[in-house]
Amino acid sequence: MNDSTPSPTDLLSVGDVAERTGVAVSALHFYERQGLISATRTAGGQRRFARHVIRRVTVIQVAKRMGIPLVEVSEVFSDLPKDRMPGKSDWRRISERWRGRLEARRKEIQRMEEELVECIGCGCVSLRSCRVLNPDDELGSDGSGPRLLPEFPVASSDSAACASGIGHAQAT
Repeated sequence: MNDSTPSPTDLLSVGDVAERTGVAVSALHFYERQGLISATRTAGGQRRFARHVIRRVTVIQVAKRMGIPLVEVSEVFSDLPKDRMPGKSDWRRISERWRGRLEARRKEIQRMEEELVECIGCGCVSLRSCRVLNPDDELGSDGSGPRLLPEFPVASSDSAACASGIGHAQAT
């Protein structure tokens, strides 16, 4: 093996890992403090990361995009080997664990989309029955009258109302 071929046992500087993953050095330090990745130290105190840390950082980034909190990433990482590159079966376990979560998110997005289409199409003006803006008539407990509209100060004359951006109908 020549010196230019990367080896799984190569140690990388924090800058090397940042460059390879596109993640800021400060984020790598944060992930290390959170126990998501680990580094060894040189005699001079510089961090050195095993090459497989690149995969862990990539999984962290994918999890973030999927909306999976770091605490959950930490939980699945706790089952992974710390001293070697995780194998295909290790990554499969992570995938299976997150599959259910992603399916639930997909169903929730679909439900929201259906409600939005229904809301736009129905033309209702009833906040009492609107499942999108007022589920279970929660706003009714605040009293009568509009609850979602912004409050505007009442102007003393039409010119003051126009100057403040309030329409004539509201000021008179």
